[in-house]
Amino acid sequence: MTVLPAGWRPIGSEVAGNWSPALSPDGRHMAYVSDRGGVPAVWVQPVGSELAFRVDTGPEPVSAVRWSSGGGWLACQLAPGGAPRHEVWLVRPDGSDLHQVAGFGADTAENMRWLPGRPVLALTENLTTAVLIDVTAGTRTVVTEGDLVTLLDVDPAGRFALLRYGPRGARQVVLRDLALGTEKPVTRGERAVFSPGGGCVYALSQDGEFPALLRIAGDAVEVLAQSPAAPALPGSATSPTLPGPATIPALQPEIEDFVVAADGRTAALLWNVRGGESEVAVISLDHDGDRVPVVLTPLPGAVAGDLVWSFDGSVLGLTAEGPGQPHGVWVWRWRSGEISAVSAEPAAPEAICPELRAFPAHDGLTLTGWLFTPRTAGPHPVVVWLHGGPEAQERPGHGPLFQSLADRGIAVFAANVRGSSGFGRSFVDADNGALRHAAIEDVRTCVAYLRDAGIAGRVGVMGRSYGGYLTLAALTRFPELFDVGVDICGMSDFSTFYEHTEPWIASAAVSKYGHPVHDAELLRELSPIHSIDRLRAPLLVVHGANDTNVPVIEAEQVVAALAARDHPHRYLLFPGEGHELLHRAARADFLQETLNWLETHLTK
Repeated sequence: MTVLPAGWRPIGSEVAGNWSPALSPDGRHMAYVSDRGGVPAVWVQPVGSELAFRVDTGPEPVSAVRWSSGGGWLACQLAPGGAPRHEVWLVRPDGSDLHQVAGFGADTAENMRWLPGRPVLALTENLTTAVLIDVTAGTRTVVTEGDLVTLLDVDPAGRFALLRYGPRGARQVVLRDLALGTEKPVTRGERAVFSPGGGCVYALSQDGEFPALLRIAGDAVEVLAQSPAAPALPGSATSPTLPGPATIPALQPEIEDFVVAADGRTAALLWNVRGGESEVAVISLDHDGDRVPVVLTPLPGAVAGDLVWSFDGSVLGLTAEGPGQPHGVWVWRWRSGEISAVSAEPAAPEAICPELRAFPAHDGLTLTGWLFTPRTAGPHPVVVWLHGGPEAQERPGHGPLFQSLADRGIAVFAANVRGSSGFGRSFVDADNGALRHAAIEDVRTCVAYLRDAGIAGRVGVMGRSYGGYLTLAALTRFPELFDVGVDICGMSDFSTFYEHTEPWIASAAVSKYGHPVHDAELLRELSPIHSIDRLRAPLLVVHGANDTNVPVIEAEQVVAALAARDHPHRYLLFPGEGHELLHRAARADFLQETLNWLETHLTK
């Protein structure tokens, strides 16, 4: 008989996660999304209690929840059929009065935000229509319509709106006069809000190489926080005192997100440091205050996110995760320094913590990745994992697949090739258009590094979404390098991707991949389906049947091409799932099937 320690679980098992925290105005209750019941749903729990109850929003998966500043409503974002299309529903915290307010029919509703102190929900439909919903009056107001527009905020007097325009990597924030219909540029970036009194704008500017938090009042611009590596800007305040970058030159702290408290006196900042770890800090926004941050130490997990204030500014909610530690929701009473879990699982005792590695690309650009090494002596078979985006970033968070592979003697190198976020604007833009050839070359550089360092024996490659595309591109361009591959909802042909994906996804993607008409020759050259006959490695193809982001035709044409020449492959199609596997049962099946596939071709 084997006696297991208390709290033991298999380190790669599918454990429930909790995310999207939303605090009641007084900070005494938290609503959040959890898949503890098998499907992501809204739960409400008193802070400091283990008792939680599920708020019934129907059978569809929930992706996010927001608590109104008046306390009377929860806004819930649902993903029907697991697809990228979203609906927004309102429900009372006690589960009553459930009704839909946005995302009807074929529309999708995104970026929902309660306006502070008002019973008004701001959101955007289809990246074309900015909408305000007054839940008391039951009215719906269209603020503006246009291509690739997102509503960020409306000032308390209702005179001005902050809008975001543009495709991925080239978005601009503008100030719109709602009476006159005129617009004024604010900054390049993704995030901006009005101060609670409406006298200024706080924006996460991406005008420079690294993001900076700005306070903008008329023509006056004050830099409240920025990367220590960023050049000093006029009016710059002292940057937060954070640990310096690692010895790797490419690593500099970046501001990832911010939230302003309802009293306007403090802001919480989320920093991306040390190649993908997180730091959370609170700074004063008082004009005569100092900018020395109050830092959350220790952070309850290596990677944090989803910062949210209680209305009174006394409590900050957040998520945290780490190796072998699924997403949990936490509260930080930042004045006293008390951090406590609302709903969180501890890290698995035997979880393998990854090591950050760095090495030069073929053109001298610094590449990084997180290496999960088995405890047995190497060299080991290795799987190179390629994340989606491409503007995402591989970070040392919870990864059941990585832990399970390492537990079975297969190392994992989770790479951040060019195009990844977290390393400055130039790195994000380094794979745009024709530069994508260099990103594909980065995959070969990763394999060369792993072999030259004595880490790798047999090598596999896998990834999801854009990472699935990059997997197919690497397998067909460098077929001699790989012994196995796994393509998870990856694009195989840019032409069919543009033809069948959602219109707003296609419009936003042009700046990254190229125009489907003007750049047709380049996109054909970059599409793996046209060189699929070069593939040698056995390939597992995984897709959600309801995926409208990367439509299932992208998988079907790969499978058909492989079947036509009797190439070793397997096709896993998940009904009721979209671009992500939202149901825990589906993720458990995916995990087991993928482990079996990789073990078969890398260790036997």
